[in-house]
Amino acid sequence: MVRIKGKWKFSVFVGHLLLLSSLAGCTGVLDSTVNPRATLEAYPTLIQEGEMITLDARESSPIEGVITNYAWDFGDGTTAETIVGFTSHSYLAYGQYIVRLTVTNDQGGTDDASASIVVNGAPSINISMPTSVRAGETALLDASNSYDPEGDALTFAWDLNTAEDSDGDGDLLNDADATSSEIFLDTSASGIINGMLRVDDAAGAFALEPFEINVTTRTYKVTWVTETLDLTWDEYLNQGETWSGNMTPGDSGRIMALHAVLELDQDVAPPHDNFTLALNIVDDGFKMAVDTEAGNYTTNQPAKGELSVEDMNSPGEDGLYTSDSPEALLELLLLRSDGERGQGLWIWSVIAQQSDPDPVIGDLDPDPGNDWTLTIEVIIMRPSLTEVAMSDGSA
Repeated sequence: MVRIKGKWKFSVFVGHLLLLSSLAGCTGVLDSTVNPRATLEAYPTLIQEGEMITLDARESSPIEGVITNYAWDFGDGTTAETIVGFTSHSYLAYGQYIVRLTVTNDQGGTDDASASIVVNGAPSINISMPTSVRAGETALLDASNSYDPEGDALTFAWDLNTAEDSDGDGDLLNDADATSSEIFLDTSASGIINGMLRVDDAAGAFALEPFEINVTTRTYKVTWVTETLDLTWDEYLNQGETWSGNMTPGDSGRIMALHAVLELDQDVAPPHDNFTLALNIVDDGFKMAVDTEAGNYTTNQPAKGELSVEDMNSPGEDGLYTSDSPEALLELLLLRSDGERGQGLWIWSVIAQQSDPDPVIGDLDPDPGNDWTLTIEVIIMRPSLTEVAMSDGSA
């Protein structure tokens, strides 16, 4: 502004204002910032829950200058910044995610790139099963309500005993003892059964679920009942011949005593025939034998031999017993050390040692042998079992 003879001159000032205004309208022309070019490679783009992806932006170009920052948005609510174009990231939940990368150069320029990631969800296992059963009861394990988040079909592999390596590969946890969604577990033996279920989907994901079932014993009230087993055989033997017959009285109960009588038909005249009665209890190595003794012709008594054994085993004790099954308990009661004598196969033998001639008719002996009858009586104690429920709810 210039003052001339008392007046101000504004022309120069106005010219400067007009120049500044003109320059302000052309700022786009004066901005020389060059944006970078972002590139992004992600691999793999299909992963399972919990797996890691690799993100590589090293092929990005600053165009001019250098890249100073890589800003990562992983699409799951987490972000990161790096000064190199390489990083990795894990996804803990299934779904589809968009990774966004922003590259910045030293001029302040930016560029974006993105990649799509699919995270496959692992199957969700749902097992319905009892936690405790009595030995021999049905135990249904049902995993049919298991599902895959993406709706894929599922396959099942049950390892029914993780204490055993049934396929022999050295891994106790990967045996496929059953492959259906529902199975029945063998509960014939009491104890804790630990197993593992593996469920796979069609896209490579799987889930594992351990399970445990307590198989308890059963309780039985045992009452011992005394019974008598009677058996009779009769045959005819010539001199020197042998007859054999078998029995297993121990199948019915605990052997307490036995009494056997071999009786020969009365001869017409003396002398009496002489037979032998023998018993061999094979499992015990128990052997007994007796010869027949002549009877009294005056009183018409036949020749006979007797075998008797008393107190072969201790009497059974009434009470409560636990076992996995009635069959297992019976075997225990009958084969225990104080009651096992006489178990197994009994072999009876009758041997015609001497069959003296009866009155001879001409040159022939009309009866070169003899008829005989063997009567056997075995006293046993048989255990009677009644299953009972215990007060705590177990049996």
